[in-house]
Amino acid sequence: MSFVARVLLCCSVVAVVCIGTLVKADPVGRDRQSSYELMSIDTKAMQDDPLSNPANFAVLDGQVLWQEAAGHKNKSCASCHGDATMSMKGVAAGFPKLSTSGRSLLNLEGRINQCRTEHQGALALPSESKLLLSLSAFVATQSKGMPITVSRDTANAAQLEAGERLFHQRLGQLNLSCAQCHAERSGQKLAGNLIPQAHPTAYPIYRLEWQSVGSLERRLRNCLTGVRAEPFAFGSKELLSLELFLAWRARGMPVESPGVRP
Repeated sequence: MSFVARVLLCCSVVAVVCIGTLVKADPVGRDRQSSYELMSIDTKAMQDDPLSNPANFAVLDGQVLWQEAAGHKNKSCASCHGDATMSMKGVAAGFPKLSTSGRSLLNLEGRINQCRTEHQGALALPSESKLLLSLSAFVATQSKGMPITVSRDTANAAQLEAGERLFHQRLGQLNLSCAQCHAERSGQKLAGNLIPQAHPTAYPIYRLEWQSVGSLERRLRNCLTGVRAEPFAFGSKELLSLELFLAWRARGMPVESPGVRP
């Protein structure tokens, strides 16, 4: 059975199971849990061992790209930022965030592309491309173990509130919201699997189901397809605001990148 077919089946089960199920509050504080805790011993070991973690290939590719000059300005990431193990420490933990102009919301991939176009004179890398995911994975890894630092303030309040509304908005033919599964019924079983709380602590991640590294936007689009809704476009304001809310919801939790998931 294909991935989409399994998701549709699972979501159909949710639509039935949710009727009459006791609704609980969104887990907060110490009740929050990374989906890492729900994985099998073997999958945990795969993430924990750098020699077994397939996402580390993307990290190594990103390390090479960090040093490569690009664009008509012939600059590399290292030309401006130097040693990533120092300059990028904690950076990914603060995304998504507003651009320096304050006019747009950027996730980590968007910030990398902004650097390429503005400071390297290079073309933006396509969403979900190997090059963009490799750079993102390399940068994100520098924050491994550090707490997510996204906060609510007057500058990002509108985008964060939009993401929160979207998290609770019922979508698609199955008429389900993110919150119904990942907040109200986290920890319950869906088609034999425990429902995670959906904290974005390990992106970009290598999903065994994908057999590749992918971004949080890719995962969100999968969920939208699962509830039979039209997925928002990569880089859309809807996905970015939802990413912002999810990061704020996971604030204080440690970054796990590069992550592995089933």
